Formats: sequence, structure tokens, C-alpha cells
Amino acid sequence: MSRLNGFCNIDAKQFLDIYEEYGAPAYVYDGAAIAERCRAALSMPNAFGIDARYAMKANSNRTLLREITRFGLLIDASSLSEARRAVMAGVDCDKIILTSQEIPEGGDREVLEGMIRRGLLYNVCSLRQLRLIGDFAADNATELSIRVHPGVGAGETASRNTGDHYSCFGVHLSDIDEALEYAGGMGLKFTQVHTHIGSGGDPELWRGNIDRLLGIVGTYFPDAVSVSFGGGLKEARMPGETAADIESLGGYAAERISEFYARTGRKLKMEIEPGTYIVANAGYALTRVIDKKSTGAGGFKFVVVNGGMEINARPQLYGSHHPFYVVSRAGELLSSEFDGDEKTYDAIVAGRCCESGDTQNIDADGAITPRAMAEPEIGDLVIIGGVGAYCSSMAPFNYNSYPQAPEILVRENGHPQLIRKRQELEQIVVNEL
Repeated sequence: MSRLNGFCNIDAKQFLDIYEEYGAPAYVYDGAAIAERCRAALSMPNAFGIDARYAMKANSNRTLLREITRFGLLIDASSLSEARRAVMAGVDCDKIILTSQEIPEGGDREVLEGMIRRGLLYNVCSLRQLRLIGDFAADNATELSIRVHPGVGAGETASRNTGDHYSCFGVHLSDIDEALEYAGGMGLKFTQVHTHIGSGGDPELWRGNIDRLLGIVGTYFPDAVSVSFGGGLKEARMPGETAADIESLGGYAAERISEFYARTGRKLKMEIEPGTYIVANAGYALTRVIDKKSTGAGGFKFVVVNGGMEINARPQLYGSHHPFYVVSRAGELLSSEFDGDEKTYDAIVAGRCCESGDTQNIDADGAITPRAMAEPEIGDLVIIGGVGAYCSSMAPFNYNSYPQAPEILVRENGHPQLIRKRQELEQIVVNEL
């Protein structure tokens, strides 16, 4: 069968069938690939147990939340609304951690307190958050987590570095003494310590974060029983990219936690927060070729598809590269960037938005660079890979008044299921007065 790559469980003909039933653009998710990644995250080597929390900001679809949590993953929410959305999907509060820049007030504060009473773990990310939650936490004997800003970070791009001096996530090390003094005066305990240095960075720096966090726990947090090393596990979307080896990283963490136990007599449970790792390479954007253009001698060839930055904004935001697959109207896979065959058509895949930057071919320096593929015809499909994470949840989908694309999950048994309907134009304007 003509599968797009070695890790895709959906063949080209099934993508065509999905297009004929649901149209394009559309997101298609490989349920078997998600299941494999969930099992791998939970089996990551560890010393005294592991919790894997799915970073739901990567993709917050209700069905995907239910699928991922049924394997035993917990939830990492980055806003109160995300936490509430997880509950709406059937996730219990005691399976959720809230790590947020927000300062909930008024009705939101009441909602937050109610969720904490039902087991939500509140991850303190600033001195103000700590002081505002202090009385409530003390009165209810609520144990807290704390996110520490380590002063060192790493990311696939500068904007995804969350631990360096220009990022304000967490309580900075220079403020830890003040936080501990306040917490001690209130009788509060931090039973988990968390840090996250960035997304998609060098795995070696992820190892360094393990050592750094254990040092912080040993110095400042005698009540901690678990440590969260965050997410950011590097994924390989393109041929030639190397993903993080979670077996190796887990083995390193287990070794260091065991050494910590030998020194201190304290057994620490380990947490990770995979988002991209779970869903990125399980997602595909299904688009149809609607036009072909060129900018003359010395210019570029353009393949215009009916889904661009409004379904995948990662090239515009980060200069990210995503693999292209060309599928004919007969369901034949014409080219895959993973097949190694020579491709003779160098082109730009452009979207339909009224933005000169609406292309999937932007590099990290902001330059538009052609990529080799089979020459598609009008009506053929161009499938964009690696879009399971930070695409449907983050794209500017109503720009130019384009409706949000539908989402289809191909379950482990191969059956496709619509899990989000295509938005109608009337739904875009429903709240306008």
C-alpha cells in the first residue's frame, strides 16, 4: 500500500477517500500513531514511577483528549479555560495540573478554587500567584506545585526558549527565597517542583535540565515528592531531522534520581509533559491544488492549495519545515519527501490568504525556498505532514473569513471518524453585534 512514510498508518487512497467525503482543507489524525506514542511516553525509563501529562495546548480536540487520557496520560493545562475544557471532555480535576501566566479573578477565581477542591494541582508561576492563592491553600490544606525559572533555556527557535532571561515563565531563582519565606509563614508545602526550558531544543540541554532541577530540589524544596522536567521533547518532522531519544533521556533521568535518593534518602517520582511528541507526526493537513503559477525566468513556480497559514501557521511563526506529499486524483502517491526518489519539480506551496507570506516554504531566516516534489495537477492533493501539534489549536483560522477546517481521526482499526465539523460562515459572525 502507498503509505506516505514509514510511520503513517494511512495510505494515499484512504486520504483520497477522506477528501471525497469531507472535502479540503481538513486535518487528518492517525490514531494508531497517537496510541503508539502514548504507550512509549508511559514506558519511559524511570527510577520510582512516572506520570506523563499531555500538554493539551498542542491539540485540544475533545476526542483526542479522551483518546490520550484513556491510555493513562494526565493533562497539563496552560490556562483555566484549557482546564475547564479538559473537564468538559470527561477528565477528572485530579488528573489536571494548571500551569499558567493568568491571575484568575472574580468568577474565574471561584471556578479555580472549585477545581482545586476537586483535586486540580495548581502550579505556582509567580510571586503574585503565590500570594493570591496563599490564604485559600492554607485554609484548605492544599499542596502546591511550583514552576521554577532556571535562568537557562533551549528551544528549536528563540521564541520557543522558555527558560532563558527574556522569558518570564515561572518563579525566577532570584525570587525563590522570597517565595519560600512566604510559603513557610503560611504553612504551605510545595510537593512538586517543575521546570520547562523550551520546545524542541537540544536533548543534551534537556539532560542538563534534569541535573539542574534535582540540584534545586535538593537545595530548596524538602517537601517535594515529584519533579517535572516539562516537555519540549524534540520531534523529527522532516527527513534528516533527529528526534529526542526518550529511552536514553529516561535512562539518564532514572540514574540521576537514583543518585539523588542515595544521597538524600528521598524517592522522587518523575513527570514529563509531552505534547508535540504525542501528536505532531500523527497529524496531516489535507489540501487540494486549485492553481499553478510562476513568477517568470529567475522566479519561482507556485502550487496554490486551498489551505495555507489558516491551517498551519508554524512556517510563519517559526520558520518550521513540514513534509509535502503529492497524491493524484486517482489516489496514487506521486511523491513523498521520505521516499528518496529524485523529484524534478521545484516549487513553492502557497495558500490562498491575502498575505505574501502565506506559504509552507519559509525557512528560519524568513526566506521563501522552493522544495522538490512531483509536479501536481489541478485537483491533486498536497498533504502537509507533521501538523498534529500547534496547528488546529493555534492557527489563525478565520483570517480572510475562511472557516475552521474539519478534523478527522482515523482510529486504530482504520475507520475514519469526524471529530470536528467544518465551521460555517454564519458561525464566524454569530457573536457580532
